[in-house]
Amino acid sequence: MNRSNDVSNDEVTVVMVPLPAQGHLNQLLQLCCLFSSHGLPVHYVGSAIHNQQARLRANGLDPNKIAKIHFHDLPTPDFDSPSPNPNASFKFPTHLQPIWDASQLLRRPTALLLRELAAKSRRIVVIHDYLMSYVVQDVATIPNAESYNFNCVSVLSMVCYMYHGLGKKFVADGELRELMSPPEGCTTDEIVRLGIAQMEPLSVRSGDIHNSNRLIEGPFIDLLEENETAQKWKQWFIGPILPANPNLNSKTPNNANSCLDWLDEQPQNSVLYISFGTTTSMSEIEVRELALGLEQSKQRFLWVLRDSDIGDIFSRACRKIELPEGFEERVKGVGLVVRDWAPQPEILAHPSTGGFMSHCGWNSCMESINFGVPIAAWPMHSDQPFNSFLVAEVLKIGLMVREWEEREEVVGSSAIENVVRRLMASEEGDEIRKRAQQLGENVRKSAQQGGASQMELDSFIAHITR
Repeated sequence: MNRSNDVSNDEVTVVMVPLPAQGHLNQLLQLCCLFSSHGLPVHYVGSAIHNQQARLRANGLDPNKIAKIHFHDLPTPDFDSPSPNPNASFKFPTHLQPIWDASQLLRRPTALLLRELAAKSRRIVVIHDYLMSYVVQDVATIPNAESYNFNCVSVLSMVCYMYHGLGKKFVADGELRELMSPPEGCTTDEIVRLGIAQMEPLSVRSGDIHNSNRLIEGPFIDLLEENETAQKWKQWFIGPILPANPNLNSKTPNNANSCLDWLDEQPQNSVLYISFGTTTSMSEIEVRELALGLEQSKQRFLWVLRDSDIGDIFSRACRKIELPEGFEERVKGVGLVVRDWAPQPEILAHPSTGGFMSHCGWNSCMESINFGVPIAAWPMHSDQPFNSFLVAEVLKIGLMVREWEEREEVVGSSAIENVVRRLMASEEGDEIRKRAQQLGENVRKSAQQGGASQMELDSFIAHITR
């Protein structure tokens, strides 16, 4: 029996502080449900806008578990919410910088809340996004509080930055490989400065939690644990943190439910799911080439066609992206275009889904790996080039749509047709799918009782409830 099951409601309290960006809001909400299921009271802290966003988009999570989470709507700082530029060759979502800067103003109300919770608890455990380290730094002044950094990115991306210039090598499939150098064009000076501003406040933490495990990133976890800086803090690798069986009855928009109905009518492993996450904005020419490539491939597809989120998703509608004239009529019965929020975990878990064309954000990678779906990797920014390398070159559960060095070139329809056919209708694709399915099965087992991931989670819960 886990010690956490004996914890009374006011003994050890867990507080989550996410960065206001969908991939981060979502992972920390998943983590909330995970800790809540172990009998711990959990509090989710953010602006009212982003708490609402997290709840609205809680795909695959059990509403009964979400109902147990205490959401704290802090006063929302003023911030600009500009539109993305779909024609920018540089894909990093610079239009979200104002909300990330404004989020740093949540330090004072967060500190007040932490002190209030600390007065009612034997211990409060604050789990925060790296870029919210500044906001939670007052943990150091609360005697019965401790903080842990939750890494929403791959371990590979972390060690590549740590070992940049050292020529560090790793072993994969018996081969000695060079670590990737951090690619150019992934981030901006502004986000780098924000990251640097977190380093001193981050030093007060008690450890690091990672949404990964050794089955997925074993060689890189080994490298991380060798690093002298990382050795100063305890590391836990508890991924995957999402449910093994997503809740298909979770509240989603009508058209999201209809896309699952559409999947019900398709043969097993026949549908390519296409989504580039919540921070990618594609130009009209990029969309046109993708549409033509999908049409020419003659493969079944489910395409979530949305613009990047803005800082306040409730303030106005996103731009409607135009498709080639007559496209949806021509592909009717073969392809389906969804223009609103879609239930990604449920789509990836569906037996009809046989591939995922993705930007390779870490949340999407972990979901795809967990459900055994191979990836057509199309990185756009941030840690995505690292993740696509992991998927295609190390794990060999995917194909590259476009190499990072060619990121400023438009991917033509013929290239898209080729990679879609390779993944969905070839012996090569079948082999990749088998590897993805086997890895997914092993990863899901690791999160079950006695599995490596579950044991790491049990270790962390035992630590915080000591």
